[in-house]
Amino acid sequence: MPETIKINGVSIDRGEKVLTRLVISKLPSGTVIDIPVYVFRSVHDGPVLLLMAGMHGDEVNGTEIIRRMITKKMLYPLKGTIIAVPILNIYGFLNFSRDVPDGKDVNRSFPGNKEGSLASRVAHRFMKEVMPYIDYGVDFHTGGSSRGNYPQIRCVLAEPKNQELADAFAAPFTLNASYRQGSLRKEAAKLGKHILVYETGESLRFDERGIKLGIEGTCRLMHHLGMATSAPVPSEPTTICMKDIWLRAKNAGLFRSLVQEGGYVKKGQVVGTITDPYGEMEVRLNAPAAGYVVGLNNMPVVNQGDALMHIAF
Repeated sequence: MPETIKINGVSIDRGEKVLTRLVISKLPSGTVIDIPVYVFRSVHDGPVLLLMAGMHGDEVNGTEIIRRMITKKMLYPLKGTIIAVPILNIYGFLNFSRDVPDGKDVNRSFPGNKEGSLASRVAHRFMKEVMPYIDYGVDFHTGGSSRGNYPQIRCVLAEPKNQELADAFAAPFTLNASYRQGSLRKEAAKLGKHILVYETGESLRFDERGIKLGIEGTCRLMHHLGMATSAPVPSEPTTICMKDIWLRAKNAGLFRSLVQEGGYVKKGQVVGTITDPYGEMEVRLNAPAAGYVVGLNNMPVVNQGDALMHIAF
């Protein structure tokens, strides 16, 4: 851990707690858009842990996890440093949107470019100001619009350190998830840093259970890293899934699920139906594999090809 961390031109010494704001750009109205970054430093040497949410502006569960932990003064580490970013994509947060105003996804724009698109500039500023200091991190996400995710950690399990961190977090599910081009996880891995993704709930809605489990998992990770004196015992065992598959709609119509998130399904089991609005057609949906339902579409009206159910095994 460095003696001094310098973010946004602000020097932060050991034992200090600082809030600084990374100015990204301005709205067309002239309103300044900046990213609040909280830094909590112990006087004792230790790792640097990143807690970040709001990569997609409509994903509010991670923002609430970090907010509650800040409010309850849970982020003062016994050793090392915690850097907390409750909202990275301020643009999307203000507009209830996944993306920035140029329509691009920040999590497909890393490592970014200071002369590039708006999404690329947000990614570049983060990589320049924050990424050099961190060792480990949790990137909080939710499912998409009307698609809920059961609380889960995603990481590349072939890397032993990822497996260690995921085991410490102890979410209900841990999914082996390959790196995606332009993602924070992939760029961090290139630098030898380890980022877990925690997913829970759906966009624009609080998932109280997932928020609670996210806080508890973060506390367990902090305890594992020597940053906290204690942590809650997991309320349920972790199921590790190495593969996953999506069940997609073969017909357009009204989707009805016959299973719940977190439940186990057998291969070939009828897990839902799609009907037309007029009662003239009904199609049964069969599970393509045996596994656990870790994601579910909550939107009744679906089009052909829509993702309906995420099964991990």
